[in-house]
Amino acid sequence: MDPISFQLDTKNQWGWLVSLLSNDPEWLSAKVKFFLPNIDLGSRNEAPDPTQRVLQQLRELHTQGLTIWKAFIHCVCMELEVPLELEVQLLSTWGDGDGFPGPSETGAESQPEPQLQQGLKQPPQSCRSSPRRKQFRRQQLELAKRYLQRLKTSARQRHGSQLPGPGQPLAFHQAYVPPILQWSRATAPFNTQEEAVPGSPRAEDGADVSLQDLFGPRADKGPRVTVLLGKAGMGKTTLTRWLCQKWADGQLDRFQALFLFEFRQLNLLAEALTLPQLLFDLYLHPEEGPDAVLQYLEKNAKGVLFIFDGLEEALHPRPGGETAGPEAPGPALALFSGLCRGTLLPGCRVLATSRPGKLPDCLPTEAATIHMWGFDGPRVEEYVGRFFSSQPAQEAALVELRANRHLRSMCAVPALCRIACLCLRHLLPDISPGQSTALLPTVTQNYVQMVLALSPRGYQTAKALRGLGEVALRGLETGKVIFSAGDIPPATMAFGASLGLLTSFCVYTGPRQQETGYAFTHLTLQEFLAALHLMASPRVDKDALARHVTLNSRWVLRTKARLGLWDHLPTFLAGLASSACCPFLSHLTERGEAWVGAKQAAVIQALKKLATRRLTGPKVIELCHCVGETQEPELASLMAQSLPCQLPFHNFPLTYADLAALTNVLGHREAPIHLDFEGCPLEPHCPEALAGCGQVESLSFKSRKCGDAFAEALSGSLPTMGSLKKLGLAGSKITARGIYHLAQALPLCPHLEEVSFQDNQLKNQELLNIVEVLLCLPRLQKLDLSHNNVSMATLLRLTKVAVRCPTIRMLQVREADLIILLSPPTETAAEQPGSPDLRGNASRKEAQRRSLALRLQKCWLTVRDVETLIAQLQEGPLLDEVDLSGNQLEDEGCRLMAEAAPQLRIAGKLDLSDNRLSVAGVPWVLRAVSTCRNLADLHISLMHKTVVLTFTPELEEQEQEGTQERAAFLDNLTLQTSSELPLCSPRIRLTHCSLQAEHLEQLCTALEGSCLLGHLDLSRNALGDEGAAQLARWLAALGALQSLNLSENCLSLDAVFSLAQCFSAVQWVLHLDISFESQHVTLRGGKRARHLLAGSPPPESSAQAQSSGFGQRCVPRSFCLRECRLEPLSLTHLCEALEKCPGPLEVRLSCVVLSDQSLDTLLGRLPQLPQLSLLQLSQTPLPPRSPFLLAHLLSLCPRVEKVDLRSLHDATLHFKSSEEQKGGRCGRFTGCGLSPMHVEPLCELLRKCEDLSQLDLSANQLGDDGLRCLLRCLPRLAISGSLDLSGNSISQEGALCLMETLPSCPRIREAAVHLGSQQRFRIHFSQQEETGKTLRLRECSFRPEHMTRLAAGLSQAWHLTELTLNRCCLGLQDLTLLLRLLRRPEGLLGLRVEEPWMGRAGVLTLLQVCAQASGNVTEISISESQQQLCLQLKFPRQENPEAVAHRLARCDLETHHSLLAGQLMETCTWLRQLSLSQVSLCRASCLLLQSFLLPLSELKAFRLASSCVSSEGLAPLASGLSHCRHLEELDLSNNQLGEEASQVLTGALEGKSWLKRLNLSHFPLDDSSLAVLTQGLSHMTRLQSLCLSHNQIGDAGAQHLAAILPRLPELRRIDLSANGICPAGGVRLVESLALCKHLEELMLGYNALGDPTALGLARGLPPHLRVLNLRSSRLGPEGALSLGRALDGCPHLEEISLAENILAGQVPHFCQGLPLLRQIDLVSCEIDDQAAKLLAASFMLCPALEEILLSWNLLGDEAAAELAQVLPRMQRLKSVDLEKNRITAYGAWLLAEGLAQGSGIQVIRLWNNHIPPDVAQHLQSQEPRLNFAFFPNELQAPPGT
Repeated sequence: MDPISFQLDTKNQWGWLVSLLSNDPEWLSAKVKFFLPNIDLGSRNEAPDPTQRVLQQLRELHTQGLTIWKAFIHCVCMELEVPLELEVQLLSTWGDGDGFPGPSETGAESQPEPQLQQGLKQPPQSCRSSPRRKQFRRQQLELAKRYLQRLKTSARQRHGSQLPGPGQPLAFHQAYVPPILQWSRATAPFNTQEEAVPGSPRAEDGADVSLQDLFGPRADKGPRVTVLLGKAGMGKTTLTRWLCQKWADGQLDRFQALFLFEFRQLNLLAEALTLPQLLFDLYLHPEEGPDAVLQYLEKNAKGVLFIFDGLEEALHPRPGGETAGPEAPGPALALFSGLCRGTLLPGCRVLATSRPGKLPDCLPTEAATIHMWGFDGPRVEEYVGRFFSSQPAQEAALVELRANRHLRSMCAVPALCRIACLCLRHLLPDISPGQSTALLPTVTQNYVQMVLALSPRGYQTAKALRGLGEVALRGLETGKVIFSAGDIPPATMAFGASLGLLTSFCVYTGPRQQETGYAFTHLTLQEFLAALHLMASPRVDKDALARHVTLNSRWVLRTKARLGLWDHLPTFLAGLASSACCPFLSHLTERGEAWVGAKQAAVIQALKKLATRRLTGPKVIELCHCVGETQEPELASLMAQSLPCQLPFHNFPLTYADLAALTNVLGHREAPIHLDFEGCPLEPHCPEALAGCGQVESLSFKSRKCGDAFAEALSGSLPTMGSLKKLGLAGSKITARGIYHLAQALPLCPHLEEVSFQDNQLKNQELLNIVEVLLCLPRLQKLDLSHNNVSMATLLRLTKVAVRCPTIRMLQVREADLIILLSPPTETAAEQPGSPDLRGNASRKEAQRRSLALRLQKCWLTVRDVETLIAQLQEGPLLDEVDLSGNQLEDEGCRLMAEAAPQLRIAGKLDLSDNRLSVAGVPWVLRAVSTCRNLADLHISLMHKTVVLTFTPELEEQEQEGTQERAAFLDNLTLQTSSELPLCSPRIRLTHCSLQAEHLEQLCTALEGSCLLGHLDLSRNALGDEGAAQLARWLAALGALQSLNLSENCLSLDAVFSLAQCFSAVQWVLHLDISFESQHVTLRGGKRARHLLAGSPPPESSAQAQSSGFGQRCVPRSFCLRECRLEPLSLTHLCEALEKCPGPLEVRLSCVVLSDQSLDTLLGRLPQLPQLSLLQLSQTPLPPRSPFLLAHLLSLCPRVEKVDLRSLHDATLHFKSSEEQKGGRCGRFTGCGLSPMHVEPLCELLRKCEDLSQLDLSANQLGDDGLRCLLRCLPRLAISGSLDLSGNSISQEGALCLMETLPSCPRIREAAVHLGSQQRFRIHFSQQEETGKTLRLRECSFRPEHMTRLAAGLSQAWHLTELTLNRCCLGLQDLTLLLRLLRRPEGLLGLRVEEPWMGRAGVLTLLQVCAQASGNVTEISISESQQQLCLQLKFPRQENPEAVAHRLARCDLETHHSLLAGQLMETCTWLRQLSLSQVSLCRASCLLLQSFLLPLSELKAFRLASSCVSSEGLAPLASGLSHCRHLEELDLSNNQLGEEASQVLTGALEGKSWLKRLNLSHFPLDDSSLAVLTQGLSHMTRLQSLCLSHNQIGDAGAQHLAAILPRLPELRRIDLSANGICPAGGVRLVESLALCKHLEELMLGYNALGDPTALGLARGLPPHLRVLNLRSSRLGPEGALSLGRALDGCPHLEEISLAENILAGQVPHFCQGLPLLRQIDLVSCEIDDQAAKLLAASFMLCPALEEILLSWNLLGDEAAAELAQVLPRMQRLKSVDLEKNRITAYGAWLLAEGLAQGSGIQVIRLWNNHIPPDVAQHLQSQEPRLNFAFFPNELQAPPGT
């Protein structure tokens, strides 16, 4: 009996199994090949008896071991119809793995594995040395040929039929459908136009790949190494096996040998290999003669093809040496590197497949790269047609695909296409048409349907699927894609084999190690099953599941540590998280939907977190796939809204499926988005996925991989993208065919605004076709056709189109750049309302307003081309710019363009730079433009190759463009870089042209006929002295120029003398400015006013002439010569040249050295220049005796008005004409090193000057001795103004000397001495003897010994009425001594002392000091915060009888306070004013004040302000104040009196019938104190000023006051600001104020008065009102207007403040005017431009207005324009505040224009308006009175808002 039969116990059971398998021999053969892939059973299966063949195959399976046999038994029971009895016995025997007999038990012997031959067989020694070598070679050749034949046979056996896919048995034959292959480089490395081999991968475009391209005869010219890139599922492995089959069939006949290796198998090798071992031991070993075979392969290496599949899976070894030859062992990747680099088998061809990503460094840089793109539409239909055998099934499947867009996009991936077809084959019989959309919406659900379709009916698949998923996940985690038999349980292996999910093959783990390996049919299938396990396993919690939801941007180089095979796992997890997969997962997990839903929610939550992050392009695409798989609209909307508006995709491949996933997500987005694809390899038909994507506003492609097929696909999608405004297709290889399709589609895109076809190698006709089509787009603004092939004829045709097309506004061509800018009409003729005539008129006006800019730079234009261009432009529109720079026009072409310029209507510039213009051609250009009336500037620089003509618009064009004046101004203002505003007169600049004297005649002849020449610039040439002399003679013939620039022309002083004579010969020359060293020479006319309005130049300003006294009709002239060396002879010649110059004349000289003789010569020639008004010597070293020479000149020459000498380097002499009246003169000799010995000689010279007004000797070295000498000479000097001796090292001795000199100098009225770090010493005089003098001494550091001298000096200077001693180091004893010693015969002396110790001394101490005065103290003022004591002393001292009697009455009290009080009564008996501010009064101080105030019968004013009084001192203070019955002024403001304020107020107001001024601001007025105040006011009939601000008296207090105010007939000023008064109290108050007929100042600001109060005030306005303050009073438009009408014509009003009221544009305006109004405050009143017009008109009716406050309003440029018109007519206006408004640069310029017309305004504040910082700085440089700073002294303009 057979051993197996014996094991099965009975012969019947064995017979049943053999009989069962004999009925299906194909099934058994397929299983044997699956489980035994490494055994060739071809010869063993040749037994004639089928039963014996079955028995033989069972024996082969049995010998493989327990695992294989158990898996086979499971397959038998699962797939075949096995009788129940036999199935039970088989599973009970083998299902659990028990009872398997060993080889000894069954009697079967294991077949020994064939030994792998390691060594190569060597030929016998005799053969190598035998004469029969030729026979040996023939034998070797025969061995090689037999090996090559065996290679083909082996390949045919291995790849003769495709491996089974899922659900596809081995015998299932299916024809191969090749995917799209495309070169990745810019140009294909081979000739791609040859015919492809039938059945080969077809070519899409000229650069796509066919089999002939890769392996044809011409392939030898291209790279030897080719890399095939494709994403997972594109069919890379299938293609490699298909190539092996084609080679075995003889279609790749140019290759003699082909070797196919997979890196996933090579990674299993544990040992290093040599190349022979790789070829013979791991692939196919020769039967004999391996050396001969290897030698043959080396000699014929060009006929050897190596294919390496899965390069991305290659494990990278550690850094080490590279394989050097065939014998050197190394890892697999090292052998691959050697083959690629040619170190192994040089000349062989290598083809590698890989997923996209970073390729290994071992690949040579010249390797060709091919992208595999999968299927397009026709290929999908072809595949479906071949998959389904019957015609009805084919048609039904195609109907489903065409109706299901998502399914069709998934079928672009060949692997998914096969799965989709398998699902459709299973579903079609049971579903209605179109139902596949719901069943197969995602990739994941396709896999689910595939598993369900393949699962055998009635078999429990859940457990088996979970087991298979566990194997798959374990493999991913360990980086394993090939499994051994022990890795997979038998039942699981049987399940995978039955469904076609597993495949088997022979693997080598080393040269001597061979085993069977198992793998999933595709890596994505392994990832899907792993995702199933993660979702179904209870051992995987939600956190672990969420950690697997990650995004991978690219794959990196693989190492042994981790393969990282997780590319599609997150996508499958997302798909399984879809609600549609919940029933399937519930069945799989055998749990409820709640448990499954929790896991699905964890995945969705992880995806939501990713959706809100900022991701790179690859991660965005991967996330789109995940989001699409979930079928969650909320998640898709979250991601779509989180995407940035600019979404770039750079340098990674994109397929149709990728863009379909992106489009699906964008469908949930509301905002527009910009897509930018740059450097991305793109599948040719992928743009079809964008069809209908309405959210894309900008679409840009930049890739050499885009060809005609791409353009055709894009053309179908563009018309469906409704929001597309910008389209870019750059750097592609589109030909005429692609352009044709685009030209058909683009007219259907009406929203396009910008189109770019850069760098597309377009030909001439294609360009013209594009332009013709795109110009019809209604909204197109820019067309970019740069970097294409454009001929000159095409360029001229484009210019013709630009001239004629009404929408083109610019054609720009520069070398390879070609850009067309358009201005689409705002309203088409069809849209315009009205009759056809009106629409026609509108079209004609639009055409008249049209302008064109033409830039043809570096286009190789010649003279002939220019003639054609001129003919085109003469019929064209207004030209903003014509730029023909960088061409080949030469002299003739430049002349033609210059002559044609007047007829071309050029409003901007004509640029002819870099056109080979010569010196000889310059006069021709000048002559051509001499009659052009709108020429503004001509700039020619031959060295810089510059020829630019700038024109101004014609007058009628200016009128048409009146509405555009403001925008044009802003453009001009922004572009200006110099400090000068643009000039209106024409300017001709001929710089760097190498012009010499001999060229001047031709130039001047050409310019002579031009009557419009304004500015001529001939700088940086070579004219020399001769040229300057010739030009001086020609100037009169050139007309009235405004400037002439001759800088850098090699001029000497002789040329200067020649040019100086132009003052008398040429009328327009007013200024000659020469910098000799830097060769800067300019002749200018008068200064122009600051303006930009063309055609209205203002008249020349005559202010300077008037100020100089030469009369209004005399125009001042100036001559400036700097950086020169002037000898006496040169000065003589210069003065002779200037003698005939009409006056007034200003001469400014700056010499390197000026000797004594030269200075004498210059001063001696001055009488010969009667027209001289100014002589300035700046930065000129002057001799030491210069002060005496100039002082002598000042005393002798009556025309010298002022002499200013500074530091012996700068001297300025001002002269006056003989017609001027006699006036004071000034002499300044500062920093001249004058010492005491120079004082007397200098004073002797100045003594002769009888009308000396000012003398400045500061910054010299006079010292105390010099001061003493000067003070002795002072009575002899007739100084009427001031004497400045600052900075002369004067000490306190000098200050004392000055004080002692005061009696001898009766004309001194004031002297100020500051001896601090910045020493100042100034004395002011009057023309007559002064009775009152003032002396201010600061930081004089007096010592105690100086007090006696100081007191003596003060006692003698009896005319001194005011003395200030500020920080002069006077202590308490020093001051006491000074007051005690100071005695005078009579008069008053005001003494102000400020010392730091006074802030700490206290009131008692300071009053004690006052008591020591020798005279009567009439005024006392103490301020602790200001650290000062002010006294007024009256001499001689007199007794007051009342005070004496009071003092005698209290003589029995001998306390300290009583003694001090007695001293004060004696000293201060005539005290009229006592002022205590910011002091602290204790009880003792108050008691002293009580005693002190009692006898003061003459006290008129008492001020206690901002002070703190103790509670114990309030009663004495109140008692003391109650006795001051004759007070006229009482100030108790801002004190801290506590709750007893009413007590103080009662005493203060008691019996004050003489009071005129009462100030209780910030006084704590409560109900009780208010009642006291009301009662006290009733008796103050003489009260003139009442201040109660910041007391919060409210409406009740206002009504109390209203009842009292009519009893105050003399009231002139009342301040009730910030008192919380509302309309109720305000109305009552203004009714009462109407009865105050003498009221002049009314302050009611910061009260909520409202319009009722304003209306009441308007009805009863006080007749003598001067000041009205209603700031922040909640007034509205009604109240403001009523007040305005009431105030109109008020004769006394000087100030108005309505600031911070909401007037809403209804500002008060006047018809009669306010003649005395000085200030109006309308800050923050919401005043707009419309209201400003009425306001500006009202300002004109206020002639005395000095300050206008309009900040923080809504004023714009219209308001600025209105103000600019009235400013010149307001002569007394000084300040305008316009901060924080809406004025732009245009409005600021208008204000500057108004200032330039003679206004006396000092500042206009414009901080925080809408003016850019650079423009603000420019405007301020032109008009310094415009202030853009926040702080007044801030120089830099702050940024505008």
